[in-house]
Amino acid sequence: MKNFAIIGLGGYIAGRHLKAIAETGNRLVSALDKNDSVGIIDNYFPNADFFTEFERFERHLDKLRRSENKIDYVSICTPNYLHDSQIRFALRQGADAICEKPLVLNPWNIDALAEVEKETGKKLYNILQLRLHPSIIELKKKIAESPKDKIFDVDLTYITSRGHWYFASWKGDEQKSGGIATNIGVHFYDMLSWIFGDVKENIVHVYEPKRAAGFLQFEKARVRWFLSVDYNAIPDEIKNTKQRTYRSITIEGNEIEFSDGFTDLHTTSYKEILAGRGFGLNDARQSINIVHNIRNSKPIGLKGEYHPFAKKEIEYHPFLKR
Repeated sequence: MKNFAIIGLGGYIAGRHLKAIAETGNRLVSALDKNDSVGIIDNYFPNADFFTEFERFERHLDKLRRSENKIDYVSICTPNYLHDSQIRFALRQGADAICEKPLVLNPWNIDALAEVEKETGKKLYNILQLRLHPSIIELKKKIAESPKDKIFDVDLTYITSRGHWYFASWKGDEQKSGGIATNIGVHFYDMLSWIFGDVKENIVHVYEPKRAAGFLQFEKARVRWFLSVDYNAIPDEIKNTKQRTYRSITIEGNEIEFSDGFTDLHTTSYKEILAGRGFGLNDARQSINIVHNIRNSKPIGLKGEYHPFAKKEIEYHPFLKR
């Protein structure tokens, strides 16, 4: 049985980590969050120590480090801009780190973390759960077996509605979240690069607080992509079913179905990590490069191979205009 600590217990994704720790037969010893709305912990580890102040949490972990109850893994479920610092903290505490996506905001942060791994001898693992989805694994195999000169035409559409709270939170602050492409798109870019190979071209057509669209040329695919957090962007036929999320990936016009099975992928990720097969720094590198380049590119407008959803003009509140 391994001992876990978690940073960011109050966030929505922490519940999947708690479930994964429990379902893999391990225990949560300590948890940290600046907010105390963390009653979910009682469903899994009611005896875990909880802290709202980092200094007391750090002192507690340091005490454990000197005992037979040292922490083996620190799970990081905090806002994106904090990941880099908290990963380094975990490794220097003598624990391996398990971090939510995006691993970091900038490519050079990956190189810095590689140095800390060398210094400490500890390992960082990134949750890249789509690589473990059976439908995605099957698709990767199919693409690998296709003719070497075959280039696939792919459309990625992901609309996940968010209310006004989103832009009042850290998620709406690009300095903290990395913006829309980083915050809601990074795992899709990871999946695409895992399946279709290295990026050859990265063009941004639209980049706004609520939506972004662009084109990615991979070794084996031409990808038109569209991301949005705006309910108004959802197709009417989907709205009529009362759904607030629309997710679609088509390859050569054929829909790839992978809607089911998401809830168990964190537990699968933990099983892989505990077996020494988790995804590390280099696995995350290309997706971090992609979102960094999107964030720092000048949109060219509706030119070339743009996603058809980018045509729809949506009027936003003035404070959301870039």
